[in-house]
Amino acid sequence: MTSGLTVLGNLAVDRVDHGDRTPGGCPSFIGPALSTAPGHCRVVTRAASGDVSLFAGHLAAYPVPVTLLEARHTNGFQLLYDGEDRRVVVDDVGDPWTIGDIDAASIDTEWVHVAPLLREEFPVETLRYLVDLGHRISFDGQGLVREAAVGLLCEDDMYDRGILQTLSVLKLAEEEAAIVLGGAPGIGNTSALGVPEVVVTLGSRGCEIYTGGAVDRVTAARPVLGVHTTGAGEVFAVGYAACRAAGAEPAAAAEWASGEVATMLELRY
Repeated sequence: MTSGLTVLGNLAVDRVDHGDRTPGGCPSFIGPALSTAPGHCRVVTRAASGDVSLFAGHLAAYPVPVTLLEARHTNGFQLLYDGEDRRVVVDDVGDPWTIGDIDAASIDTEWVHVAPLLREEFPVETLRYLVDLGHRISFDGQGLVREAAVGLLCEDDMYDRGILQTLSVLKLAEEEAAIVLGGAPGIGNTSALGVPEVVVTLGSRGCEIYTGGAVDRVTAARPVLGVHTTGAGEVFAVGYAACRAAGAEPAAAAEWASGEVATMLELRY
């Protein structure tokens, strides 16, 4: 097994503010960050055959190897913004990742960033299989709180707690943290999750990193306001995991990832 990071996650068909279909899902947003990320990185993703044309050219330009597996369904979302707030409507639910999918991915890196868009995309059995293979898992917390159902997105705490036992890093947006932790994040309730490293992102205010019974606060590199933030959380999570896989300390990893998010958002002006 080599050092570096493999990113696993479904692609999605996004429509922002009733616009055209555009590439979405974590693998669609992280290309620029991966071009400068430290260490070896790779992406393994999936889409239904009828949607591949939306993503193929986009992914072909990536500076890292990309493996595109076939799925029955591609995730689909409508993203409706009001400033930094957004409303999400689920148009389609993607397929869960199975142990067979992990075998097909042929992952050779120690670190794996798991990027679910909805709950149940990565069942606990699949995550345990990754751990049994010797991988360290970074996990995007939207895969804990987002119900896998068509319609207006519902978020709640009805996730499988066994997932937490498989994780090395859990990234939570502020709103997700309130659901998972039952309130504002603190040393007590983050430690109670049993995950060695919990990163709570706070939008333009930066992030908090909870490790070893302590908290480290990192300010945003360059707060960027007035643009939609779709993909920002994914870019941060992957940038953070790539830096951690390359040996960076948590605060340094967060600083680097924050800079990549700012760069991405600045290009949207």
